[in-house]
Amino acid sequence: MTRTVTRWENAAWRDVAPALSVLIPCHRHDPTRLLAALDGAADASVEILILDDGSDDEALAGSILQAVEALSLPASFIRLHANEGRAKGRNRLAAAARGRHFLFLDADMAPDSGDFLDRWLELIAREAPAVAFGGFSLDQAPRTRALAVHRALALRSDCLPVKARRRAPEKHVFTSNLLVDRRVFAAEPFDASFAGWGWEDVEWAMRVSRRHQILHVDIPATHLGLDRAAEMAAKYEQSAANFARVVAAHRDTVSGYPSYRAARLLKRAPLIRLWRPWLKAAALVEAAPAKWRAFALRLYRAALYAEAV
Repeated sequence: MTRTVTRWENAAWRDVAPALSVLIPCHRHDPTRLLAALDGAADASVEILILDDGSDDEALAGSILQAVEALSLPASFIRLHANEGRAKGRNRLAAAARGRHFLFLDADMAPDSGDFLDRWLELIAREAPAVAFGGFSLDQAPRTRALAVHRALALRSDCLPVKARRRAPEKHVFTSNLLVDRRVFAAEPFDASFAGWGWEDVEWAMRVSRRHQILHVDIPATHLGLDRAAEMAAKYEQSAANFARVVAAHRDTVSGYPSYRAARLLKRAPLIRLWRPWLKAAALVEAAPAKWRAFALRLYRAALYAEAV
């Protein structure tokens, strides 16, 4: 019988009762830079779990296993031999973790300070929050023309200061740098029926915010994995069905979001399916200014979402 899951643990794993479990899913991304940045930054009250969600890459798996074995912190590597998806994979990581709090970090993140984990541990000791989002930046991300559109999009809507995020706490939650009390997560896991890219984290935050405060703090990490404009367009196309699920379940909340309002406006436009591809084409014109291309891509996303509102 073909194995579907393989798991390894390093020498430091046994007989540890961690306060914090750092949960790192990856799919065709190499998390070893992140592992190196985290190791030695905190004491044994931290454990690290990495999940390769069906990358089907022997070289990558070998590199991750080597890095895990070299870590001084307790660490475990779970390798799936078939892709399960973003929500289900994170639920699997949480089920394998032992900490009182979980810190979800994407594999393409990099802490913005040397005391990154220590600051999370201090917050846990001081406030024991149900949910907290640390924010993310582009401080260490590459500055290239090929990635300029994604940079412009992220700086406008994602890399926001604490004060701005607190105005809509559930909206500005991403699994890229998210702390969750294990009891909260046990009651409200990610919805594994979400497929593809997008919205499963915000939908989760909408559910959780009904019963728990979502705290926004300034413990940022950089998103290194910026995409080219064509890759962003493909992700928006994947996310349209997920957006429709969020609208169906949480219309009262999502109706206040700019993405929803823009979709409602474009829904009234005639022949939207005929001219929508031109928005995508405009976003992919590499000679155009990045801000104009980013604007075209936002309109393209709104035109996709128009079918859900």
